[in-house]
Amino acid sequence: MPEPAPLILTLQMDEAAFATFDGLRRRHFPEALNHIPAHATLFHHLPGDNAAGVTETVTALARSEALPEVAVTGVRFTGRGVAYALESEALSAFRGRVAAAFRDDLTAQDRQGWRPHITVQNKVSPEKARALHAALSQSFEPSHFRAPGVLLWRYLGGPWERVATIAFGDAA
Repeated sequence: MPEPAPLILTLQMDEAAFATFDGLRRRHFPEALNHIPAHATLFHHLPGDNAAGVTETVTALARSEALPEVAVTGVRFTGRGVAYALESEALSAFRGRVAAAFRDDLTAQDRQGWRPHITVQNKVSPEKARALHAALSQSFEPSHFRAPGVLLWRYLGGPWERVATIAFGDAA
């Protein structure tokens, strides 16, 4: 029997921020490879065999959180793409608590340092990525958004299926 597909935990953005970043992603991400909306990943691989338990644990941790404010601090060149860098002490602390709750289940990727970002372009030539990075950097202005919660997804080999929307305390 194959192992259940892993669960992915992403940040839920407010409507305005999501519209901005998803619009950029739809405009600049190769269409044939763009199976998912704009997102900021907190965890790439939580236990897929226990979706109810993961949902329950993350919900309990999120319930005590105020809506974190997230700063959009810059445009990052990733080699074959472009991402917007994010910063939030509250979100980083929340991620740390989730990591502690799942410490025995985390993959090496999820145990390493976390650099939150929203990818708007990936899997293109370095030249195309450099050109977009230069264009977006030229017009970049730091901004902020509030995150009403997190989203839990099941990885389906390309597309993702939403499992749960989990609100932070103030949004519940």
